[in-house]
Amino acid sequence: MNRRRSIERNGAARPAPGAERNGRSRMRRTRLFSLGLLFLVAGCAGDEPLQQPSPLSTTSPFEYPIELWDRGIEGETVVLIHITAMGEVDSATVYRSSGYPQFDSVAVAGAYRLRFTPGRRGDKRVRTWARLPVRFTKDGGATAGTMETVP
Repeated sequence: MNRRRSIERNGAARPAPGAERNGRSRMRRTRLFSLGLLFLVAGCAGDEPLQQPSPLSTTSPFEYPIELWDRGIEGETVVLIHITAMGEVDSATVYRSSGYPQFDSVAVAGAYRLRFTPGRRGDKRVRTWARLPVRFTKDGGATAGTMETVP
């Protein structure tokens, strides 16, 4: 015989009808309130504006492919890069091709050699995705354009 049945048989006090249901309902409301409060607080943490990462060096790591230079070919490759919270590029891929595999290859290889002051939200360093245009012109050589962060 389990304990509950023995209490009921012995005439011990029983909870009022619906009391157990009200207790569960109160607990459920408390959980929902706590969950809502958690989401509210978590949402406020990301409200600070992103401070953009910026390159540490003004020296270009991109080398104009000699074959394309000799032929007078110019172009632009846009590279999608991931900048870690330490300011290193740990992922680089062609976002928009120049139409010339040599330009695209040089742009990706050079992107991995870049170092940045990391992006920040308040005092916290954050990882950042960005699009980086790499321009290949006869006038200016191979240079990075203005980086655009990706939300």
